Amino acid sequence: MPSPVIETLAALVRIDSVNPQFGGPGEAGVAAFVAEFLAGRGIEARRTTVLPGRDNVVGVVRGRDPSRRVVLEAHMDVVSTTGMTIPPFDPVIEGGRLFGRGACDTKAGLAGMLHAVAELAGAAEPPPCDVWLAAVIDEEHLFRGVTALCASIPAPLPGGPRSASIVAEPTESRVVVATKGVVRWEVVFHGRAAHSSKPALGINAISHAAAFVREVDALHAALAGRPHPLLGPATGNVGVIGGGVQVNFVPDRCTLQIDRRLLPGERADEVLATYGAILERMAAADPAVRGELLPPFLVDEALETPPDARAVQVAGEVARALGLDPGPVGVPYGSDASKLSRHGLDCLVFGPGSIDQAHAAVEWVEIAQVERAAEFYREFCRRYD
Repeated sequence: MPSPVIETLAALVRIDSVNPQFGGPGEAGVAAFVAEFLAGRGIEARRTTVLPGRDNVVGVVRGRDPSRRVVLEAHMDVVSTTGMTIPPFDPVIEGGRLFGRGACDTKAGLAGMLHAVAELAGAAEPPPCDVWLAAVIDEEHLFRGVTALCASIPAPLPGGPRSASIVAEPTESRVVVATKGVVRWEVVFHGRAAHSSKPALGINAISHAAAFVREVDALHAALAGRPHPLLGPATGNVGVIGGGVQVNFVPDRCTLQIDRRLLPGERADEVLATYGAILERMAAADPAVRGELLPPFLVDEALETPPDARAVQVAGEVARALGLDPGPVGVPYGSDASKLSRHGLDCLVFGPGSIDQAHAAVEWVEIAQVERAAEFYREFCRRYD
C-alpha cells in the first residue's frame, strides 16, 4: 500500500497539467487539487489568477514569528508528452519508482511539500515562523507564476530578519545553493536576394551567419578556462538557425537563436556585448556584413546563496540528520529560485529525483526519495529559527 505522500503524487500525476505553450490544458486541475488538499487540512489558502484560467495557490501555516517566513515553492506545469514511451498520466509504481509525466519534475516535490505543511499545521507546536506553500504556474515557459508570487511576498526590511525559500526541483536530494542563469536572444543577418546563377549580385546572409557561428563557437570554447567552484564554466549554444526561401535564391535573411548560461556575477548586458563585438569586427572587415542583435527574449541571472546563510546551515543539519549528504552543491539548470532570491529570500533548491529523468521519454522518481523529501521540508521549517 503506497504511503500518503505517494498517493498524493500519483493523484497529481493523473492530472494533465502540460503548459499551454506546449499544447496542454495548463495548471487548473492541479491548482484545484492543491486548494482542496489545503482546505481539507484547515490550512488558510488563497488563489491568485496570474493568467486566464491559470492560478497560483498559496497556503499559509502561521508561525511564532510572523515577520519571517519559509516559502516552499513548486511549479504545477509540466512539459509536453510528445515522444513519451509510457502513458504520461497513468502513474505506475514498479521497482520502487513511480512513473509518469511530472513524476520527477516536479510533482514529487510538490507532493512532499503538501504533506510537510499538513504535518506542520496539525502539530501542537507552531513552527518558528510562517510557512508558505506556493504552487505556481508557468515555470516551464516564462516564469510568470513565480513573478506574481514575488509581488505578494513582503520585501525584507534592511537589516531585518531573513526569510528563506526552498524550491522543489529534482536535485537527487542534494542541497543546491548555486544555479546558472541564462540569457536567450536572436541574431538577424540581412543580405541581398539574387538569382543563384549570379550569386555575386547578392549578399548571402546564411554565409555571414555561418561565419558568425564559427566565431561564437570559439568564444564558447574559451569559457571552459574560467570555471565556478560549484557550477563549472559558463556555456553557450547556438540552438536555432533559419534562413533562405528556396535553393535557387541567394538568401537575404538568416536568423540565429543563442542560449548562454550565466555564472554568478555575470550580467546579461555585459555578456551580450561580447557577441556584439564579434559583429562589429566582422562588419569592419567586410562592410557587406549586416548583423543585428535583437533584445533578449529571456533573461534570468544566476543564483548563489552564501554558505554562511542560516538557510544553508539549517539545510545541512537536516540533511545530515536524515542520512543525506549535507554538502552544498551547484547545478547547471535554472529554476524559480533565482527570482525569489532577487526578492530578498535566502534560497535553496532541493527535491527528489534526477534532472536526467525530467522531460524524458520515460519519466520516473524513486519513491524513497519522495518520502525523504517530505521529511526534509518539514524538518527545515521546524528548525528555521
